[in-house]
Amino acid sequence: MADSSSPATDPDSQEDVLSHIAAADRGGLGERMGMEWLETTPQRVVARIPVVGNTQPFGLLHGGASAVLAESVGSVLANLNAGPGRFAVGIELSCTHHRSARDGWVTAIATPLSVGRTLVTTQIAVTDEEDRPVCTARLTCFLRDAS
Repeated sequence: MADSSSPATDPDSQEDVLSHIAAADRGGLGERMGMEWLETTPQRVVARIPVVGNTQPFGLLHGGASAVLAESVGSVLANLNAGPGRFAVGIELSCTHHRSARDGWVTAIATPLSVGRTLVTTQIAVTDEEDRPVCTARLTCFLRDAS
């Protein structure tokens, strides 16, 4: 979520995190994609996007939309685990696409695989409304000092 010039804040509650995301994303890619944030804790971050409006020319969910959703939830999770005065920046994203989606919503759930002093790696599962796998992703973020 944060870039190298603007560290994330240290929100105190899930509501603070959701408010911060909503304010920071005004006019951003997540907002244009219709992203809705459902849960934000250091152990699990959940968001979803509608398939409609995020499709490729053949009417299927765009693989890039799945990647944006995955990187968004993974980045928020990494920032929630960065620690005081630190923020995370993505350095590697890997996505495997399993099935297509034509309508409804897809939901991404990010969980930590490894939280270290300099790197956070998250696993992200993107599923359709029937809880079938659409995409699996892994995001590695580098932890930086805010100063």
